[in-house]
Amino acid sequence: MKRREFIALCGGAFAASPLWPRAVAAQQSEHLRRIGVLSPSAADDPDTKERLQAFQQELERLGWSEGHNVHVDYRFAEGNSVQFVPLAQQLIALQPEVILAQGTQVAVTLQQQTRAIPIVFNNVSDPIGSGFVANLAHPGGNLTGVLLYEAGITGKWLAMLKEIAPHLIRVAVVGNPKTVPLDYFLRAAAGAATSLAVELVPTPIENADADIARAIEAFAAVPNGGLLVVPDPTPTTHRGLIITLAARYHLPAVYPFRLFVADGGLMSYGTDSNDVFRLAASYVDRILRGAKPADLPVQAPTKYETVVNIKTAKSIGLDVPSSLLVRADEVIE
Repeated sequence: MKRREFIALCGGAFAASPLWPRAVAAQQSEHLRRIGVLSPSAADDPDTKERLQAFQQELERLGWSEGHNVHVDYRFAEGNSVQFVPLAQQLIALQPEVILAQGTQVAVTLQQQTRAIPIVFNNVSDPIGSGFVANLAHPGGNLTGVLLYEAGITGKWLAMLKEIAPHLIRVAVVGNPKTVPLDYFLRAAAGAATSLAVELVPTPIENADADIARAIEAFAAVPNGGLLVVPDPTPTTHRGLIITLAARYHLPAVYPFRLFVADGGLMSYGTDSNDVFRLAASYVDRILRGAKPADLPVQAPTKYETVVNIKTAKSIGLDVPSSLLVRADEVIE
């Protein structure tokens, strides 16, 4: 049994015992600070579990222990954006002192529901364009947090695709406009696309396997194409299907997170997701200790990693350039 589970079990047993003074139990409960977490993903998603574990561990390092001086309420949308509003309302009704919002649309939903409770976002790429902050240095409202990616990363993704597939002339930019600002990534990629002589093809997908399959199959009907999958809970949830389709149609693809490559995708370049959650935990800590979101500058991640799957490259007839292999932090064979 894990230490946290043991403590929770013992605490529950003592509180239920007739020997445990009710007044003391009530007093301890009153001293628990309350944090809310709203995730667009499923509670049993391995990547989500790993990221939230990093968040919890950083809170503990900063002095916040579950059941001792803090309680965290979690809500998971299971990849269904329709659940964002009711889950946000549930969390707000619990009156947490701060809420962690994972992703742009989750942060939008929470902002619409409360202007009083501090909100720390992560996995957000365009906080100014999304209306979360006045500017990065001085947010000015009840939201602040950690950038997922700055706009320039789109040029890096396109350059990687062209490097591994020089014949490439078309790139599908894949994402769900309901859960990610797809236009933001298209605008950010425009300059790099021109210099690399590739055409960007907006490829919006919905939260269903059939829709994703139709979109990628239609794009693959024209040769010399590749995929740029933006950081978005929809393709992350359906990554198995996207990876399968990319392999079926021999489409070189670049992904925003390592987990795509670990599951058979070609390559990724992105932030260390666990580090992003640790940075978010540091802001939750500061708010619990009295800081105001309006005064906390939006942070940018500092750790990036390149991952390449050689086996996948060979299966679609590509040779990985030595220049890309040298830069890779991890090579999957």
